[in-house]
Amino acid sequence: MRDVAVIGVGMQKWGELWETSARDIFVESALLAMDDAGVDTLDAMYVGCMTPGLFAAQEHLGSVMADYLGQGGIPATRVESACASGGLAFRSAYLAVASGMHDVVLAGGVEKMTDISGGEATFALATAADMQWEGVSGVTFPGLYAMMAVAHMDRYGTTREQLAAVAVKNHRNGSRNPRAQFPMEITAEAVINSVKVADPLNILDCSPITDGAAAVIVVPADMVGRAGKPGVKVTGSGHATDTIALHDRDDFASMRAVAQSAERAYAMAGRTAKDIDFAEVHDCFTIAEIIVSEDLGLVEKGKGGPAAEAGETALDGRIPINPSGGLKSKGHPVGATGIAQVVEITEQLRGEAGPRQVKDARIGLAQNMGGSGGSSLVHILEAM
Repeated sequence: MRDVAVIGVGMQKWGELWETSARDIFVESALLAMDDAGVDTLDAMYVGCMTPGLFAAQEHLGSVMADYLGQGGIPATRVESACASGGLAFRSAYLAVASGMHDVVLAGGVEKMTDISGGEATFALATAADMQWEGVSGVTFPGLYAMMAVAHMDRYGTTREQLAAVAVKNHRNGSRNPRAQFPMEITAEAVINSVKVADPLNILDCSPITDGAAAVIVVPADMVGRAGKPGVKVTGSGHATDTIALHDRDDFASMRAVAQSAERAYAMAGRTAKDIDFAEVHDCFTIAEIIVSEDLGLVEKGKGGPAAEAGETALDGRIPINPSGGLKSKGHPVGATGIAQVVEITEQLRGEAGPRQVKDARIGLAQNMGGSGGSSLVHILEAM
């Protein structure tokens, strides 16, 4: 296996992009990444997208995006793992380069979510749950994560205020990110008093519906320097799955796939959680960041809530989590989220994150998951 590095990243501002299509926003990000990397041709491409047929009435994205990008003829593959589609696209590109199959590979992600009604979007997202058991009962993801929150609160004493602290912290970080969908600060009181969605979760505990794309260029590590920028090496890649239905799990307050994917990434990189300087994690709901931070080993089990409340996970804290603003503030176009995490890690390790720059960042971790933790990807990247 060859050493692999990221040499280019691209991402535009996320939000409700009414005037553009999925192919347009994907190509915009892809061209930014190619320009950043100093390449004009690709050997292959992987496109993470959860459900383009339901959101945008367009399948066959590998062919569509390669053609629209002006790279027709290359092997181009659409990758799906629900909300972890972007993370799996990145892993696929990593493996293609590490194996020696290809040298210059684009890993991208895209989702155009706002061209349908709220009810249709809710149904599309619900297909990432177990439709036979959960979907048929009318359970949506706010309901599933609310059950996880109740379990965590009951077992560990996690409080409503601690959930709010996650949202406040991520919006504070997102206010420093010009590409974030909601780049504004919020207060704990606003979170706690916002509209109830599924008790104990309120609307400001939830990530938004978002249009957006992101892309990165992956190459053998010995090609670093061709664009004159510092290299970022991929040292660990972990992938795991779990039961898709929440009711089949032994523990609602933990996500086994997150822990297993982290263990595999740490082992591959020769690192432990103590080596990580900062992380981008899948905060689709505030309780998700709390549970994931524990399952990654970044904070002690049951202490994710107190850690957020005490500022341990803040930009200047012991272990900064979601300096980009996370899904909560930056947005969550489900197929693109995992790639955007790699964009943020890369820019942080290159010292290009501006007012949200993590001090002395050398080792970053990206964690992206599908559904209520039915799949999880963890990648460890290090400055070269």
